[in-house]
Amino acid sequence: MDIKGNKDISNSKDNGNFLQHREEFEMVYGIITTHKKRAMNVMHNESLNMLWEVGAYVSDRLKKAEWGDGVVRMLAEYIHTRSPKAKGWSYRTIYKMVQFYEAYSSESFKKIVAHYGMQHYLSGNKRKELTNDSEIVPIELAHIAGNDFVPIELAQIPNVLYATGWSNHQLIMNQCKTDEQRLFYMLYAGREQLEYKELQRALKTDAMSAILGSKDVQSEMMKREYPQSGVLFKDTVCLEMFGLPVEYKESKLRKEIIAHMKDFILEMGKDFLFIDDEHRIAVGSKTFKVDLLFYHRLLQCMVAIELKTTEFHPKDLGQLEFYLEALDQEERRSNENPSIGIILCKDADMEVVRYALNRSMSPTMVAQYKEQLQVGSVIQRSLVEFCKFLNKEKQ
Repeated sequence: MDIKGNKDISNSKDNGNFLQHREEFEMVYGIITTHKKRAMNVMHNESLNMLWEVGAYVSDRLKKAEWGDGVVRMLAEYIHTRSPKAKGWSYRTIYKMVQFYEAYSSESFKKIVAHYGMQHYLSGNKRKELTNDSEIVPIELAHIAGNDFVPIELAQIPNVLYATGWSNHQLIMNQCKTDEQRLFYMLYAGREQLEYKELQRALKTDAMSAILGSKDVQSEMMKREYPQSGVLFKDTVCLEMFGLPVEYKESKLRKEIIAHMKDFILEMGKDFLFIDDEHRIAVGSKTFKVDLLFYHRLLQCMVAIELKTTEFHPKDLGQLEFYLEALDQEERRSNENPSIGIILCKDADMEVVRYALNRSMSPTMVAQYKEQLQVGSVIQRSLVEFCKFLNKEKQ
């Protein structure tokens, strides 16, 4: 029996009976969803294993000059003859499998994975995992098909590749120039569960630079209260999808964000949940409005975003800290953490930002938004912190 999603049972005529046995029913439903998820993971992993091993086998034949381009074309035709309904087995796709294997079986990639300690990320597959001495691969024999034997290293796949799917891997291989970039984007796609178009946008907007860039834009309280914030929040957000005019007010920017909320959350990060715009806070006899209010699932706190269509000014920080204090005193629940404040501005002098944040006693940060894509910015930090964060998440 196929169960599709979480159906709302609140209006069911059998609601009373459901409530009577809800805890037991939830237990059964949990068993079903757990095993369905495991089955999907197995299918995902085995699919990548298949692509890896095909790429390894063909790569081995090509390197030994036993095969050429014509033989690979014949292989594609042969697969089609054996399985006429099978898709994705053109000779070009087979070469992509070869590229997949050769890119990630290389000594340079193995060392990158070992260096950042990501060989155990998304562990759970039964194959041999890489170690810090990952460049040393034991030469054993593994039976592949018929009378052909190849070294077992051809059949090994680094666990980290399971982070995302084949379509995303092809995109990463095509657009990333370094092993560090490839590692970052496969991990980022896995953590954010990005689909192809979402990953395409992340690559286009240079998410790696935005996340691993300079973090002088966060207050000391932000870093102490939320040590993982450095890899959760971007310091630059791309809003080119809005098509903003040359001149506009904050109200226009806020309305465009509301109209494109899905795109905005994808740009900010999938852990953001939208609560309200122009959120009212009553303090004494006065009422104040927070431009945008979100909830962050991982950090379990409210996130107040103040929009500024001008350059950052220190007075903006005082206003935001006032809102955070009001939110924490008036609305924060006992199970929630202190609220975070983000000033999203059009421009900022980083020295002014640093001075202002040095005296901030709240979890705050300053981020800039760009109306057009800024491609090719320089990475100012390594992947170390990002990888440490992901490893802690999996523990």
